[in-house]
Amino acid sequence: MKVADAHILIVPGYTNSGPDHWQTRWQNKLSTARRVEQAEWSKPVREDWVQRLVEEVNASTKPVVLVAHSLGVATTIHAVPQFKVPVAGAFLVAPPDVANPAIRPKHLMTFGPYPRDPLPFPSMTIASRNDPFGTYEHADEMANAWGSMLVDAGEAGHINADSGHGPWPEGTMVFAQFLSRLQP
Repeated sequence: MKVADAHILIVPGYTNSGPDHWQTRWQNKLSTARRVEQAEWSKPVREDWVQRLVEEVNASTKPVVLVAHSLGVATTIHAVPQFKVPVAGAFLVAPPDVANPAIRPKHLMTFGPYPRDPLPFPSMTIASRNDPFGTYEHADEMANAWGSMLVDAGEAGHINADSGHGPWPEGTMVFAQFLSRLQP
């Protein structure tokens, strides 16, 4: 699949993705990419976030490719049963362990636990060995439940601008390979 064949929906996490974040950079580079905007980025409400994503997906006139980071992954997984249009695939980066009582801020737990149903479309989960919001083992367990290919990002923190992943060229290459395998 080519970028022009899909609507690429950028699904940021808690507090949105700033100007240096790889999601923002990809959105600016990819001609069919657009961000799923949330009404409240710093006090997320699961039902509101899921509904907003569902609206964006269901309004698409082309197959959708989801590019989710952090709490955007949880939002995506919870929204899947409500999608009415074809989703070609999902690129899921740094899924937080939203069922872990140690997660901060605590209200992020309202996004947990994750559904464990296999996803009805191809997906790739990218996880770090030292993500402060979720262990690699948790990401492996979730990817296995979802039928998602797991990619080990090594010690990459939360795979965001704060951990040095603004441009994230490795992610760009992996995403391009993932996209090329999807059916339009």
